[in-house]
Amino acid sequence: MIQINNLSNQKPYISFSEKYNEALNANQKNIEALSISSFNKENNEVDSRFVNLKFIDKDKFIFFTNYNSLKSLSFESHNQISALLYWSSINVQIRMKAKIKKTSLKYNQEYFQKRSAEKNALAISSRQSEPVASYETVIKSYDEIYKKEDLSKCPKYWGGFSFTPYYFEFWEGHESRINKRLVYKKKDTDWKKLIIQP
Repeated sequence: MIQINNLSNQKPYISFSEKYNEALNANQKNIEALSISSFNKENNEVDSRFVNLKFIDKDKFIFFTNYNSLKSLSFESHNQISALLYWSSINVQIRMKAKIKKTSLKYNQEYFQKRSAEKNALAISSRQSEPVASYETVIKSYDEIYKKEDLSKCPKYWGGFSFTPYYFEFWEGHESRINKRLVYKKKDTDWKKLIIQP
């Protein structure tokens, strides 16, 4: 599940809340699975991956990762991203475009202390995306950290990213392929609502 706190009452967030509750009531699996696409200027390459969307605070979407990971380096290289949720139980996808930035050290520390020891051991032990000799090496490193480290202390290389969308598209699929596409584009502080062709 996604923890939603004080959700913005602006129109796209109301639409988001409606679709989220509909998918939740339809027992959507992996409802928090969010695809993030980014561009790395240094490699001149686009990449996508799934992350776990943990929180929506007002208008900010928040997930956590290793700050030394390839995706984090891409965010630093080019801070504009696109994000995509697809909920098959209701045949809805939600596309977003946004600028992304790190959450504060305090925010990261407070959240880290609330997590399980198992999750924190993995966050501390993992050198995300770096080559390794074998999977057994990963397990050994995890076991050592779990037994020996202070698992309440958030490492500096781990934390959150937040993004506030300036573009939403709510796509609703239909068997007829006459799909409904509702778009909200932000201009200054206002949202422009559009219906676009399937």
